[in-house]
Amino acid sequence: MQVYDAPIRDMRFVLEELHADDGFGNLVGFDDFDADTTAAILEEANKFCREVLLPINWSGDQEGCRIENGVVRTPAGFEEAYKSFCESGWAGLGAKAEYGGQGAPHSIAKMVEEMSCSTNLSFGLYPGLTNGAMVAIDGYANEDLKNTYLPRMANGEWSGTMCLTEPHCGTDLGMLRTKAEPQDDGSYLITGNKIFISAGDHDLTDNIIHLVLARLPDAPEGVKGISLFLVPKFLPKDDGTLGDHNNAGPTAIEHKMGLKASATCQMSFDGSKGWLVGSPNKGLAAMFTMMNTERVAVGIQGLGVGEIAYQSAVWYAKDRLQGRSLSGVKNPDGPADPIIVHPDVRRMLMTMRAYNEGCRALSAWVSRALDAEHAAKEPEERERAKDFVALMTPVVKALFTDLGHESAHLAVQVYGGHGYIQESGVEQFARDARIAQIYEGTNGIQALDLVGRKLPDRMGRNLRSFFHPVSNFIEANLADPAIGKLVGGLQQAFGALQLSTGHIAQKGMKDPEEAAAAATDYLRLLGFVAMGYCFAKAAKLAAAKLAEGTDEKAFYEAKLVTARFFFDRLLPPVAAQFMAITSGKASMMDLPADAF
Repeated sequence: MQVYDAPIRDMRFVLEELHADDGFGNLVGFDDFDADTTAAILEEANKFCREVLLPINWSGDQEGCRIENGVVRTPAGFEEAYKSFCESGWAGLGAKAEYGGQGAPHSIAKMVEEMSCSTNLSFGLYPGLTNGAMVAIDGYANEDLKNTYLPRMANGEWSGTMCLTEPHCGTDLGMLRTKAEPQDDGSYLITGNKIFISAGDHDLTDNIIHLVLARLPDAPEGVKGISLFLVPKFLPKDDGTLGDHNNAGPTAIEHKMGLKASATCQMSFDGSKGWLVGSPNKGLAAMFTMMNTERVAVGIQGLGVGEIAYQSAVWYAKDRLQGRSLSGVKNPDGPADPIIVHPDVRRMLMTMRAYNEGCRALSAWVSRALDAEHAAKEPEERERAKDFVALMTPVVKALFTDLGHESAHLAVQVYGGHGYIQESGVEQFARDARIAQIYEGTNGIQALDLVGRKLPDRMGRNLRSFFHPVSNFIEANLADPAIGKLVGGLQQAFGALQLSTGHIAQKGMKDPEEAAAAATDYLRLLGFVAMGYCFAKAAKLAAAKLAEGTDEKAFYEAKLVTARFFFDRLLPPVAAQFMAITSGKASMMDLPADAF
């Protein structure tokens, strides 16, 4: 059974308490979003997601998308849900006010994203891709394009896509073949084929705005010759109404493992009219603005699936009667005890809970930095926030999706045989979660980005935005009687991270394969230390609240227990990551290719 109620109290904890001392100061421009307003937004979003999106999650998966007369049709209920989504103002929650959006901070918008990803990940991709496209258009397009397209995207009337991948190339965009021919009126005619285009076509909006990577006739070879173009499905007239079809549309939809209600299209552009976004041959910079936004969003997808998987598993563990507790009968009036009494079921549930709380705490920190990049008062605060976001983006994308997928599989395991049956609803979580580890750059690519670009950038400056607050916290709290033991565990893990960083820096300068061989383990190590730091801070706050007296005793006690579980059970394996990192590349690379 798919069970969900947004963890609003924990969301408010990480937004209002946990990161109050992050050093970014009071951000400018968010005065309208105080604690009461935030609470109201979260409550209304929870209501919408639970009552509108969740009921069509499983049915949408069963029905899937289809093409009729060259147009993709979404499953029953999706059109009505999207209309309600837009009418309720959710489409423009994070969009700039100057384009008709509400201008909410990332830190709030990401919590709402988590809810939609929990209740209906397929649905969430449609507005999610639009948000990312708006970021690229706002950052690089000229004023005419902004004023024409952004207001209608902000209100949900039009949607957006990202068109990178071609049949012969994915991550290696230097092989891209789609052509752009300049026209006398300043436009371009785009010709080529793209695959794996999420929300490439559908029946939810009147128009779809494609951001397409293509090559100009005189473009240099490789990635230095790629430009970005805005290509609408229908050409807008001067008065904003829609004109002719633009020869941009789907040729097929992919038959996928999961996310069946999200239309993943093969797309054809046949002399489709488009406009340059940014400078010629500089399209990757503009597209990566969107991709980095999407990578954080994909991390939130992993968290969202992890949360509903956890809640659904808890419901089943309390309901399913099987066996007796090893410490004595807990349900004397029934034929058996609920399976939540069994230690191994508790292990799985606590693992999922700790993953979700740790990821949510870290995502709130990163989201706060996303806001601070543009809204912090002091230039040095904005710069430090930018460094932190650069460092943590690959971690959020890769670690959150790995852990979300693991939580989905743990939910299936808690359900046992019933979890393997479609009618339970939980096997859908495992299928839906899997793609998040692949798209927007596979998790292996994220790890390579971390060790190959983010660590050496400006002599390791990005790392300081993380290392300094962690080091200061450990020094200040190691002797704290309430949390000293947890801080000691954090100190050990942080030491392993520091040694691993030095090892990669030293070995990677001589042999890039050494750094690449350590990349995935290093990303996980960094991510778990970051979560450990968040848990230690949370434990300190919880201990203080309990000491002074609070009417939310159960919440803060649970926070302490979850933190202890994380430090007892989930953080110690980072020692193995350290050993793997320092073992070198030999056992990975020495076997000849023809021996595989």
